[in-house]
Amino acid sequence: RELPIVAKIARGSLFNKLVILLPAALLLSYFLPVLITPLLMAGGAFLCFEGAEKLYEKLVPHEAADDGPVGDPAEQERTMVSGAIRTDLILSAEIMAIALGTVEQEPILQKALALIVVALGITVLVYGAVALIVKADDLGVRLARTRHGAVQAIGRGLVQGMPGFLALLGWVGLAAMLWVGGHIVIDGLNQFGVPLPHDVLHHVKDAAEAAAGGLVAWVAEAGTSGLFGLALGAIIVAALHLLPKKAGAAH
Repeated sequence: RELPIVAKIARGSLFNKLVILLPAALLLSYFLPVLITPLLMAGGAFLCFEGAEKLYEKLVPHEAADDGPVGDPAEQERTMVSGAIRTDLILSAEIMAIALGTVEQEPILQKALALIVVALGITVLVYGAVALIVKADDLGVRLARTRHGAVQAIGRGLVQGMPGFLALLGWVGLAAMLWVGGHIVIDGLNQFGVPLPHDVLHHVKDAAEAAAGGLVAWVAEAGTSGLFGLALGAIIVAALHLLPKKAGAAH
């Protein structure tokens, strides 16, 4: 059942990239290039919000909402698919805008071809990997049922290891949201004359590189961007969720 859901999300993602994002990116780059950076920053702030909200849900115990009887499975599936496509749309817009910046001086046809390649490439890579992960359990069960001892051990390892692997992927994805979103917002602020976060980021990177080399410098830069993204996301989460609840409780 999971594989058809992945296929639905992949189709929706590809439709968004080719029918919505590609024309919008080309029109903006041609007529209103000044809007690209603010839109990137808005997308980056959304990623920070998503990451901070997911972290809040993981770390802060809270009672599940009482929704009464279990809803229609088909409706639950539609909700999950639409939510995944919405988040994918934001991530894809960020990636395509960054790709557009690398071919900014090229003719419009070359820009379009580059964005088509990026759209197809990231869709195949991301959802191909998701499909493989989804089917890993089935593969593990089949291997575990064979008569060969070593193959059985591999199959059991796949089945037993997948929950931990998926949990790890969840944390990695959350960290990536905060890192990418924070970095995009920092770069945008710098372009709009607010250089302090950008200067702090590069000071941390340069200090780490001088002390321990390039890899540590990259980790320090990513970590600093992630912390900025977490702080920004926490502010947005508080503004949208926590403060309204407190205000309602006070009344």
